[in-house]
Amino acid sequence: MKLQTIHHVAIIVSDYKKAKEFYVNKLELPVVRENYRAEKNDWKLDLQLGDSELEIFGEENPPARVSRPEACGLRHLAFHVENMEEAVAWLKTKGIETEPIRVDDYTGKKMTFFQDPDGLPLELHE
Repeated sequence: MKLQTIHHVAIIVSDYKKAKEFYVNKLELPVVRENYRAEKNDWKLDLQLGDSELEIFGEENPPARVSRPEACGLRHLAFHVENMEEAVAWLKTKGIETEPIRVDDYTGKKMTFFQDPDGLPLELHE
């Protein structure tokens, strides 16, 4: 067996409407499918992200995300961009603030962080 690519990344959100507004309307990720799952009483939203998908699960009262200090598990979700300054300026037009742009010590590429409505760290990386 040989692993080839990431098929999808799944996140659980506390407010489905806010998350959908953020990921679909602000980040402009195209909707692949959206389903209400009555047996689980949640929403599942699949978004296109290049050759992969981002799955958003809207559940009632999920446990809070453990943040600082960092906890075991998903640390952040990183998106590749071609031009950091353009990407940061575009996010700003959507009302999304980012940390200052800095250079990754290991790759030498520009990077910055921002957050989704639940505080999940999201990274831009050139």
